Amino acid sequence: MTNTVSQQQAPRRVVVVQAGLGQPSSTRLLADRLSAATRDALLERGQETAVEVVDLREHAHDLANALLTGFPTGGLREAVDAVAAADAVIAVTPVFQASYSGLFKTFFDVLDEGALRGTPLLMGATAGTARHSLVLEHAMRPMFAYLKAITVPTGVFAASEDWGGGDLAHGLSTRIDVAAAELADLVAGRVAAAPPARAVGELADPVPFEELLAR
Repeated sequence: MTNTVSQQQAPRRVVVVQAGLGQPSSTRLLADRLSAATRDALLERGQETAVEVVDLREHAHDLANALLTGFPTGGLREAVDAVAAADAVIAVTPVFQASYSGLFKTFFDVLDEGALRGTPLLMGATAGTARHSLVLEHAMRPMFAYLKAITVPTGVFAASEDWGGGDLAHGLSTRIDVAAAELADLVAGRVAAAPPARAVGELADPVPFEELLAR
């Protein structure tokens, strides 16, 4: 059941960074589905959402210039600032040579220091074959861990066959819904249940090392 959204609460800002090169592209399609599912999941948690899409193909030249000068300008500066101010980020890349695209990596290279620290983040990737699905874990998750983002447990990978129909398409929809719910939980500030009181007490009041030796 959908909760009533508070009229006094500012909308949560979700920024979608997508590196698809074509128009349309499967990367943009996945990004749109992830953002729509996240919006719905946040609404169920009583949170309104404002979604902003950063289409990296529009900033390709400015990204190259930023690498050379060290200063993002114009629309790229606005995109960088939007990511830094976001309540959550959805980051989606096509896979080239078994990893994220150079355009995708370059954008996160030019972010200001600490821009993603503590920011909930959902990862997504697309490729022609499911053989590239591990890019989420062996390339993307380590990069975002280094940037101190809080990545949700479920990353979403979509191969060409996932867009067809049947069980594969249903599986993609399920992964999208699960990942969106995880991101919404982080944004809404939900926390895991506290550990049992005895366990907390044991950790909070450890036995001194000298006493252990005496025993």
